[in-house]
Amino acid sequence: MIEKAKKFAAKAHEGQTRKNSDDPYITHPIRVAERLQAEGFSEKLICAGFLHDVVEDTPFDLEDIKREFGSEVARLVAAHTEEKSRSWQERKQHTIDTIKDGDKEIKYLIVADKLDNLLGVEIDLKEQGDTIWKNFNAGFKKQKWYNESIAKYMYTGLKEDEIPNYFREFEEAVKRVFG
Repeated sequence: MIEKAKKFAAKAHEGQTRKNSDDPYITHPIRVAERLQAEGFSEKLICAGFLHDVVEDTPFDLEDIKREFGSEVARLVAAHTEEKSRSWQERKQHTIDTIKDGDKEIKYLIVADKLDNLLGVEIDLKEQGDTIWKNFNAGFKKQKWYNESIAKYMYTGLKEDEIPNYFREFEEAVKRVFG
């Protein structure tokens, strides 16, 4: 099922590139899924890692995900999918609330995604400087608020032995990028 999810995501994101670069978009979901796999998480969560942006950024919808990968993978993807009709602030607040109140698998998925995004931002900052913030829907201050809020609430409800290593990596990246 993991290989099927990878192929499905690659086809769905075909022709798309990452923000601030010419890198194929699929490199991002692959890194997210690989991070989840390295932690030994479930096959369904790894599949959700590959598929987490499909509903948001491609013509496919949650019913397609459910039909191809089952209701649990669709539930994980749905929990992480932003409602594009809402404002940036509303979408990000929803993600923060989901991090605060969501089950651990949803937290694992969201933080793996946000870490990969932030590591990309860090590289772009080194290469292009502060001009990169112009390519975002919200500038530095709002991005700082959002990422610091994720870092603040991601541990909520988790026991020490349930915290993956990359949560601390995310915290460190937030400090490096936003001071």
